[in-house]
Amino acid sequence: MVQHLRPGGIETLVLELARLAPAGQDTRILSLEGSAAVSRAAWPRLAETAAPLEFFAKGPGWRVGVWWALWRYLRRVRPHAVHTHHVGPLIYGGLAARLAGVPRIVHTEHDAWHLRDPRRRRLQRLILTLVRPRLVADSAQVAVAVRGHLPGWPVQVIRNGIDTTRFTPGDRAAARAALGCGSALPPAAPLIGCAARLHPVKGHRFLLEALARLPPGVALVLAGGGEEEAALRAQAQGLGLAARVHFLGRVDDMIGFYRALDLFCLPSLAEGMPLSPLEAQSCGVPVVVTEVGGAPETVCPRTGRLVPPADAAALAAALAGQLGQGGRGDPRRFVLEHGDARAMVDAYTALYE
Repeated sequence: MVQHLRPGGIETLVLELARLAPAGQDTRILSLEGSAAVSRAAWPRLAETAAPLEFFAKGPGWRVGVWWALWRYLRRVRPHAVHTHHVGPLIYGGLAARLAGVPRIVHTEHDAWHLRDPRRRRLQRLILTLVRPRLVADSAQVAVAVRGHLPGWPVQVIRNGIDTTRFTPGDRAAARAALGCGSALPPAAPLIGCAARLHPVKGHRFLLEALARLPPGVALVLAGGGEEEAALRAQAQGLGLAARVHFLGRVDDMIGFYRALDLFCLPSLAEGMPLSPLEAQSCGVPVVVTEVGGAPETVCPRTGRLVPPADAAALAAALAGQLGQGGRGDPRRFVLEHGDARAMVDAYTALYE
């Protein structure tokens, strides 16, 4: 159960949990918000999942009717386990599952930002007391934060993973030609990529400032849309980078996107445990990632770089260093050992059972 089914890390993770579920496991994906038609139109990947999708059209604020609808659904379906992701689904789905008599309830925290608020912390402590789920953190850093805010609650770490059989290295020239940037992107130009929602917390503005400090031949491609796009386009224009920054919007072929890159960068100001650095490295692309949340746990220590958040000078130095290194090691090996989705699925399946 998720809050919504729009493109995002948690939502992608849930689709992978369903896709890679053991044979014979009947998995359904429940979304508190939205509708099937709107969600499928906004995210074509939903058409690829074989798992049934259920939407409960929750509006803003508290909606008692959603609890009632979830309770009735769970009483009818009688699942063996309910797995909630983030606080909203825990409040609605966790309580409904407990009242419906679901034998196993698992809850994953993907970050702990909301627990800094005393009121939210008290609310979550109350819900955990009532629901009594198996509590999981998706990274060691999130587990430490949860234990600090909610002392006494046992927390198990199950790290996020990606499907390394899908995210593989490929033909860089062909992938770059398929990006759709045309002649605006010279074939030999060093290319940095970022895949993230265009939102202030993702730190794109610092990436643009860093790009302005790099040699003029270096280009940047941004996958994703969001409310900050107009501001970022204006910033790129003001920095004289308009010809070097390519806004791709929603990218459906993320494997091809990563294969086109020389370097991947995630300049976030806050994170849980992001999937995109794992995906890029699984495709053989080294990364530069800000040292926030669980992000450091996604970076190959031999081939990747960590930098402080909101520091354009440090980011530029790390990007320049990485581009100058060339083929230093294979980041894919790190992902195979520490970020494969099948290990994640096995760990969750053990909790469900």
